[in-house]
Amino acid sequence: MKKVYFDNASTTPIHPEVILEMTKVMTEDYGNPSSTHSLGRSAKNILELSRKSIAKQINATAQEIIFTSCGTEANNWILQSAVKDLKVERIITSKIEHHAVLYTAQALQYEYGIQVDFVKVKPNGEIDLTHLVELLSDEKKTLVSLMHVNNETGTILDLEKVSQICQEHNTLFHSDTVQSIGKTAIDLQKLPIDFIVASAHKFHGPKGVGFAFVRKNSGLQPLFFGGEQEKGQRPGTEAVHQIAGMAKALELSINNLEADRNHISVVKSYLVERLSLDFPGFKINGENTFYNLLNVILPFDESKTSMLLFNLDMKGIAIARGSACQSGSIRPSHVLAEMLSESDLKKPSLRISFSHFNTKEEVDLLIEALKSI
Repeated sequence: MKKVYFDNASTTPIHPEVILEMTKVMTEDYGNPSSTHSLGRSAKNILELSRKSIAKQINATAQEIIFTSCGTEANNWILQSAVKDLKVERIITSKIEHHAVLYTAQALQYEYGIQVDFVKVKPNGEIDLTHLVELLSDEKKTLVSLMHVNNETGTILDLEKVSQICQEHNTLFHSDTVQSIGKTAIDLQKLPIDFIVASAHKFHGPKGVGFAFVRKNSGLQPLFFGGEQEKGQRPGTEAVHQIAGMAKALELSINNLEADRNHISVVKSYLVERLSLDFPGFKINGENTFYNLLNVILPFDESKTSMLLFNLDMKGIAIARGSACQSGSIRPSHVLAEMLSESDLKKPSLRISFSHFNTKEEVDLLIEALKSI
């Protein structure tokens, strides 16, 4: 049975060139980058070359890239330090953010008594920027935290516009860019964003490594304490092989950006065509969504909802209903809950997320599997 993978928003297969790069580093450059001997210096060189490579891809400086274990850690660090060290009194976010942001904001509200305001979400999944401006009219030391591409629906935030709004109101701006880094161009010399985050496994790199962009002179302090790695901002021996793999994966992703985007867009359009022909009652959740994500409500009976993923998995198709971080939950998606009516929320929905490895033939297999259900 052919395995079909349509869950790239959860994680992506590692690019073969990335595996080769990581294997080389693990085999030949296994020194601790904090050691002063030649093996340590070699590892340190790989570390800093990787930092420069990543910075180049997003038009930042190497000093503004801090390596972390993942996007969740980076989000936690930025939000917590903003409150504890930068004396932020209010966080403005939305109810469709990743739980790494929502739960952190909730914990900070409980522990420090900060104000947490939620900007309205339109029925099409977009953030209501007029409401954001209204919220910012109340002058307080504020951090705005809004994700670039929603990980469940693919709705896109206008980073340029929100950056300008935050700048006009003298407000810090943090964006969870986990779903967009490596899949679209981001120029941090043109965008006045203070903080963004990334996770390598979302762009065909290894799991367990990511990075934060922290605008220089931000004043952030470390989340935990130990050594002086990462300029004292993130202690702990750096995972050099994973960082080298991440840098390679980002380089490959950016170099192949246009070709990959065109290929994925064709496959996505073909799926929409097939759904329209074979399931004419289906609905797309969100408008003007990111090219690699499609979230749909299927015209199936509600009784099919609980076993839909299981039945597809039995046919060799890996797919999701929402974020993998909450896939074990029986509760409906908190993102779709903000957008859909109660009746639509009960219906079977799928999040189909693509990579350049997907094909039209795999779309046909998905459609046939759905027909059999």
